[in-house]
Order: sequence, then structure tokens, then C-alpha cells
Amino acid sequence: MTVHVLMPVFNRLAMTQSMLECLRAQQADEPLALIVIDDGSSDGTGDFLRAQADVTVLQGDGSLWWGGGIDLGLRHVLTTASSDDWVLFVNNDTRIDRGFVQALLATARQHAPAAVGSTIRDMQPPHRQLSVGPLINPWRLRVTDAINDPSKREELARGVISVDALSGRGVLYPVPALRAVRGMRPRWLPHYLADYELALRVRSAGWLLLVSSSAVVYSNEEYGNAFRGSSMRERLFSVRSPAYLPARLSFWWSASSLMQRATFPLRAAACTLISICRKKA
Repeated sequence: MTVHVLMPVFNRLAMTQSMLECLRAQQADEPLALIVIDDGSSDGTGDFLRAQADVTVLQGDGSLWWGGGIDLGLRHVLTTASSDDWVLFVNNDTRIDRGFVQALLATARQHAPAAVGSTIRDMQPPHRQLSVGPLINPWRLRVTDAINDPSKREELARGVISVDALSGRGVLYPVPALRAVRGMRPRWLPHYLADYELALRVRSAGWLLLVSSSAVVYSNEEYGNAFRGSSMRERLFSVRSPAYLPARLSFWWSASSLMQRATFPLRAAACTLISICRKKA
């Protein structure tokens, strides 16, 4: 049994080096296979990675983004992986403790069949809790964090909580779950919301979505992209934007039930208009 670790990167060599050291230091009862997807870095990342004997490098051309990078990694892994294997997604701008992978494995085994994500804490002391996990309301097209839900905080205090989706910043999937949903959909979700949308399909296929309080990812407080765009067109149609409209529409369609899809066009138009008005106010 193997934990196949997928880490998409684009430049930020020092961060990649630091995260690789975190992964090499893991104290887990299953071996880790390190796979880095380099999406056309120009800062020496490629040369560094090719010199790492324990790292498999998959090469992109700068057009993969996060969703495409993970998709490339999954196509590499799932062709040969055992059904007893795992796939771990991590980002290079984070840090993890030595027991991180083992905490994810322990929770996944105890609550099988399950995919297990992590909590996010501020990288700077005193390591304030930033995120616990997403809760999704398809009727209102809203994503909130379980950290703001008292009942979820009580669950987390007991060690494990259920959530509606999982962040790609540190999440462990059983290989059969990823095979069942046929991986990513990078054409429609190249970057933002791609991790959440994948988790939704995994849940629909029969796996629990859990977060372990023992699995902590340390990140800068601004762990989302600050890009807002200089125009409404950029905000809605740039892949770099968290508000990238094709991805948002694809995500909410995937998140909706049949009844919710019947009213989806009207609700999506209303929510987009409200968002535009708020930004102009």
C-alpha cells in the first residue's frame, strides 16, 4: 500500500523545497511516493526537481493551473495504483507536522469508506484556526466554513467532523473513490472550486467527507488568491479570479439536486447581479 502525494507547483522554489522536506519527514506506516507537477516554472524549480531522486516530476506548460495539475497527476497514478493505495493532495505554500499523513490514514481507516481532509491554521504563532471545512448551501449558492457553526466545533473537539466538501490543501482520498468519479474536470474547473467539486462527486459516489482535528495544515492567513481584476470582465472571466464565472456555474450545477437545478438559471443570475451590485457599492 502506498500514499501517492500530488503537489502541483508553479515557481516559488523555496516553498517547494520546504514542503518536500515536510513530506520526507513524515512518520507514516505506509510509504509515500512523491509526485510534483511542475506547470512550467521559470525560477529553477524544474532543475531542482529533476535532481531529486525520490521525486517523480510531471511537466506542464503553464496552462494546467491547479485542476489540470492534479488531473495530470491522477492520470499518472490511477493507471497503475493498487485499490489499497491512497492519493494525497498538498500545496507547496503550506507546512505540515510529522504526524500529518498518519493522522489522515488513521481517520480514513477508522471511518471507511471515507476521504479525509485537514484543518487550516495560521502559519504564524499562536497558529490561530483559519478554517475547519466547507459547508455548502446550494439554494443560496453560498459556501461557509464549519468554524462558524457551534455544533461543528463541538464535533471537531471530539476529533472528527463531517463536511460538505474538502479543501485540496491537504486531503487524502482512497484510490477507488477517485476511480469511481473519474478524476478532475479541469476544462470547466481549472483552478478555484475544483477541489470542492471533486469532493462533492466522491460523496455522491458513497464516500464520507470528513475532517480530522489531528491533521493540521499551516498556511498564511490569506490562503486564497487576492486577485480581484481591474474590470468586471477580468473578475468574471479570468481563471486567476476566485469569481471565475464558468467555474462557479459548473460547481453550483454539480452541487445542486434535480429540484435545485430546475431553478438554477434564475438563482444564478440573481446571485451574480447581487454580487456585482455589492462590488459597485
